Amino acid sequence: MLRLILAAMIVLGGFAASASEYIIKYKPNMMFSLNSMVGVQMMDQHDKAQLMKVKIDNNQEIQTLDALHNNPAIEYVVKNFKLKAFRKPLNMTELREQWALAKVNAERAWGLANNKGDRNVVVGVIDTGIDYNHESLAPNMVPGYDFKDNDNDPMDETGSRNPGHGTHCAGIIGATGLVAGGISGLSSHISIMPIRFLGADGGGDLMAGIRAIDYAIENGVDVISASWGATIAASQAQPLIEAVKRASDAGVIFVSAAANDGRNNDATGVYPANADFDNTITVAASDSGDAKASFSNYGKNKVHVAAPGVDIMSTIPNNQYRNLSGTSMATPLVAGLVALLKSQNPELTGKNARALIQTTGAQVDIETACNCRIDAGEAMNALLEQRMFIAPAAKTIAPNETLSFDAVNANGNVNWAVTNASVGSIAADGTFTATANGETTITATDSEGRMASTLNIYVTDQAPQDPGGDCPLGDPALCQILCGIQPDLPFCNGL
Repeated sequence: MLRLILAAMIVLGGFAASASEYIIKYKPNMMFSLNSMVGVQMMDQHDKAQLMKVKIDNNQEIQTLDALHNNPAIEYVVKNFKLKAFRKPLNMTELREQWALAKVNAERAWGLANNKGDRNVVVGVIDTGIDYNHESLAPNMVPGYDFKDNDNDPMDETGSRNPGHGTHCAGIIGATGLVAGGISGLSSHISIMPIRFLGADGGGDLMAGIRAIDYAIENGVDVISASWGATIAASQAQPLIEAVKRASDAGVIFVSAAANDGRNNDATGVYPANADFDNTITVAASDSGDAKASFSNYGKNKVHVAAPGVDIMSTIPNNQYRNLSGTSMATPLVAGLVALLKSQNPELTGKNARALIQTTGAQVDIETACNCRIDAGEAMNALLEQRMFIAPAAKTIAPNETLSFDAVNANGNVNWAVTNASVGSIAADGTFTATANGETTITATDSEGRMASTLNIYVTDQAPQDPGGDCPLGDPALCQILCGIQPDLPFCNGL
């Protein structure tokens, strides 16, 4: 059984408690009951997502799964799995310096904006909870919820596997900077909503994670910071992908960690990191020399940007501070930058924020869509100047696909052009049609003669891999058995 992890490191392993747990998605307006099924126990139900969590007796597993797949009221069944934080092993050197803020030019951003955020901007930190009483966090906290223990107390509970992961992420985003000997977040005057679903062991249930995302949406957060995930096939991660899509569709900017396997996400299924929608941003980790952190995942298709994530000083429970490393730490730095930018322009979308951050980032040798590391100062400068830019700024698509570009802040009519017409063409409305493998950039010129260009737009007919196969149950052997019973199941082709 796969385990999910916090955004400091991805770990695979078994967990006996969910060896026979499954998530069922039922179709709307269809009658469905478990009463007639032998050996099936209802554990949880989340009507918002049309999901049930059930436990199936091992002796009835094959027969029950076969019955569920044949039930017209069922959309899909996936084996349950756990999510964990992506935190790298502890670095016990506790230096109270914040090199990352200097690296991304935070003071320049604050000076240009003449503020450090707006309390009306709310960042939901979905994690192990937050020590909301921490001296450097308390003034910025708003009420949240605990989906681990199902109560109103999302306190960060530490353990051998959780040094205070959620509290650390919260400090990177929005520590006040008002405590002598404390630290400052990148956006120190915004609101932080603690949403707990990961426990003291750093692990959390899939259904609880989905509930946490929906809670954040329903309670009006502007940004979600998600420093956790799992290495898993898209087919099994479908309920989580759908939750991220609900956030994106609601206009919530979802910032997630690329993970810490040191692998290419274009060839590795990592979720929610690889759930790529308009309002999502996936983050790799860089070090103080602007090199890729050795542990960080990467990928020009699935990872959008890099940010400092090595030896990052931040808050941990009980008014303490510590250095931690991981894409878990890079992710809240990007979430904090998005919150700071959105404090100046509440209409800023995730799609435009991602493009703005990419086109103003410092160029580094880290394989992401922009090959760049965030620069808060330059991003703020471009935002306040209302500099013209193109969204999306970087993308990978297949031949015969189309992609719509927007010239943000353009005045009057816009003339579009491609620098390499052999890979595609662009229409007067900014719709690009890919025709052949290769790479190009898109340019836009407005009626005042101002010009903007994208970064590289890649066209390839090599579809990104998603290891783990297409078995939605998380157990290829079990899928093989089911496909022997019913070979026309949608996931049986190729197994």
